[in-house]
Amino acid sequence: MRLSVKLMSFAAILATSMMAKEVSVGVILPMSGALAGYGQVAYEGIELANALEPKLQNGDSVKLVLVDTKGDKVEAANAATRVIISDKVVGIIGEMISTNTAQIISIAEKKQVPVIAPAATNDKLTEKRMYANRVCFIDSFQGTVVANYATKDLGLKTAVVVTDQAQVYSLGLSKAFSEAFRKNGGKVVKEIRINSGDKDFKAVISQIKALNADFIFLPVYHTEASMIKRQAKQADLNKPFFSGDGVANQTFIDLGGDAIEGYMFTDAFDYSAPPTGKSKDFIAAYEKKTGKKELNSFTALGADAYNIMVDAMNRCANPTDSVCVNEQIRKTVKFEGVSGFISIDEKGNATRSAVIKEIKGGKAVYKSTVNP
Repeated sequence: MRLSVKLMSFAAILATSMMAKEVSVGVILPMSGALAGYGQVAYEGIELANALEPKLQNGDSVKLVLVDTKGDKVEAANAATRVIISDKVVGIIGEMISTNTAQIISIAEKKQVPVIAPAATNDKLTEKRMYANRVCFIDSFQGTVVANYATKDLGLKTAVVVTDQAQVYSLGLSKAFSEAFRKNGGKVVKEIRINSGDKDFKAVISQIKALNADFIFLPVYHTEASMIKRQAKQADLNKPFFSGDGVANQTFIDLGGDAIEGYMFTDAFDYSAPPTGKSKDFIAAYEKKTGKKELNSFTALGADAYNIMVDAMNRCANPTDSVCVNEQIRKTVKFEGVSGFISIDEKGNATRSAVIKEIKGGKAVYKSTVNP
């Protein structure tokens, strides 16, 4: 009897393994170009998360299909079409910035394929979209975090806001901060608009100096932020500077050099203050693989996007049913992620904490955690 039971169990395992298949998940990121500093570190997290959990509960293996957008919105749209039509992906992880993510969502929405963005924060990104999701906070939360910290913790009362009018991320974060700052009794003395790709900010800095505000808020990406701060130092503009998560990477530190000492910004995660047990385990796995403890927040968010996608697939009777996977993503409640506990609502937005960091001695140093 025991022998027959063992044979039946072995047969069941063999049948399951023979039935197991490969399920593809698209990963659409800027792996080259000006935004590569975001995409490359996010993919580190996705790739490691896949190595740690390469199979679904039913035995199917998860294959990552990576496509480089080069930081371009047209490339992002083309990549979405390719992975959906040619690679038959169940879901998509990407992109890193809101403008390019919107292009992916517009394609995926028509095909009913869920998208999880690791770091696209613009509030409007998920509006009236059934298949758009994210693991990062949104700009209305991030902007409020900066405004509250500036007024309540630092006692700053006046601000100049420098907005990149070519980026929906910058426009949305600028608006969210300004509204919250004024609500707290602060005064935005002027909003100055720039464009991505600008390199000479001498006129902008002259305006800022003349306005003599308490601090400068730059809701822009790392390229422009680092150039503005370097040129500000040359002009002896020594006011506090604050940004959102658009500067939360090593590239900003490398580009800014000693000019960004004291620079503050919001982020989703800090490896020195791991918020969950999953964080500690992942940091250990990352250190074992790379020899480094300094896990970037975008690496953590990339891992969380993958893990939540897999968790949703595991909760579907058929993990290749994209409609079911999307429904389960939006039923995520207090998921223990690498970057913290994450809940995703019926609109695809994440409820999660934020952290505040400051550049000290060429490193991003943790200051505090802000819960929703």
